[in-house]
Amino acid sequence: MKNNIISLKIMLLLLLPLITSCHGSYHDYTDALTKSILFFEGQRSGYLPQDQRMNWRGHSGLGDGWTVNVDLTGGYYDAGDNVKFNFPMAFTTTLLAWSVIEFGENMPPSELRNDLVAIRWSTDYLLKTVSQPNRIFVQVGDPVLDHNCWERPEDMDTARTVYTVDAPNPASDVARETAAAFAAASMAFRSSDPGYADTLLRTSTRVFDFADRNRGAYSDNSNIRDGVCPYYCDFDGYQDELLWGAAWLRRATQGDNYLSYIQENRQTLGADDNTNEFGWDNKHAGLSVLVSKEVLDGSMYSIQYYKESADSFMCTLIPESSSSHIEYSPGGLIYKPDGSNLQHATTITFLLLVYANYLEKSSQILNCGTISVSPSMLRKIGKRQVDYILGDNPKGMSYMVGYSNYYPQKIHYRGSFLPSIKDHPQVIACKEGSTYFNSSQPNPNVLVGAIVGGPGEDDAYDDSRDEFRKSEPTTYINAPFVGALAYFSANPNIN
Repeated sequence: MKNNIISLKIMLLLLLPLITSCHGSYHDYTDALTKSILFFEGQRSGYLPQDQRMNWRGHSGLGDGWTVNVDLTGGYYDAGDNVKFNFPMAFTTTLLAWSVIEFGENMPPSELRNDLVAIRWSTDYLLKTVSQPNRIFVQVGDPVLDHNCWERPEDMDTARTVYTVDAPNPASDVARETAAAFAAASMAFRSSDPGYADTLLRTSTRVFDFADRNRGAYSDNSNIRDGVCPYYCDFDGYQDELLWGAAWLRRATQGDNYLSYIQENRQTLGADDNTNEFGWDNKHAGLSVLVSKEVLDGSMYSIQYYKESADSFMCTLIPESSSSHIEYSPGGLIYKPDGSNLQHATTITFLLLVYANYLEKSSQILNCGTISVSPSMLRKIGKRQVDYILGDNPKGMSYMVGYSNYYPQKIHYRGSFLPSIKDHPQVIACKEGSTYFNSSQPNPNVLVGAIVGGPGEDDAYDDSRDEFRKSEPTTYINAPFVGALAYFSANPNIN
């Protein structure tokens, strides 16, 4: 009886897109891709270029780094606030680059260029953060003071504190994620700008060594802990980033030293730990998928364990598998408790599509106990998540701002709910923004392409700025979705 119920559940999950399509549901994945990349222009810090398309934004953070005599302008604000947190920014960059590596050929040329521009906006900044030997700048902006104000980025007058880690103090997580971002970006830029790719790769190896020599979590440093926690504390340990950075340098260089690193440090650095998550703080599932490519290509069986780990992760996503334990909402959305839920749905969807490609190119299928899972089935599960986010859900709402006619109007995002500096050039001071935050009116500035935190386990979503976990967009929700949309823009008819 139990098996019948489980089988019925997966059938319903996979049939839902077909059922909705019979009622006229259609998604323009290319349009959604365009918007998902455009979103990053709304997150820009620094001096905005003349071709800035999100034109309600203005220059901001132009003095970042002056207190330490370093130019730290540029980069991205992580979410709806005005702080630059390097840990999630570097992860965002890695995923944007990985999207180009895996799915760049699926992107229209114009969007491939836009994605590379989005990557470079971040890597140019991250290069500045590691410009000094034995030092890494990990954050700009005091989050406590920032979060106590409702200010536009263009007006902010809170402290732009620079948080720094000097050797031998530890910063393995941020440094190695930055190394991963540089290595992945070097591959993304290799054909269009080989000189820049070389710079990124050289810097990646140097930052990789810094992370290995100074092992430990950056949030364990007492001088910066109050600034990075509880926002982007390293909750899951720094060991996964050490392996993640090595895996990316192996991919970018094919160097045997990096292969040996991920072989020899697998157990000591916890590759056997929780592999059932992927995000800015936990790289285990992404690490396993990334490394498994070499195994599936038939060339590197000494790292077979990583493929086995990737297989195990994929099987947890299959409801009829005996190892399934990922929850789905009644409407079919992948659900994991804590924080903004769509960050899990977008990262897992990305891994589903990447792994499906790896399996297909090696003519293999996934074995989940007594059932066999084809690449096509993995893609169907991924497509269900994409379609849910774009509007095939119980509310009929697109959780991407600006896509379709029904999307969140009151997102938790300062620059969106406060009047644009172009329309209201007078300064809006720290507490003056509260009037706009508490307004019942829709946000005046549309942050096109932003994916909000999204609904919970019951598919419920109230369009409210107060519920920041549901209504606040982040760069690391959007970044993996870029790759997923690129795939479906070229392959829209997978059912």
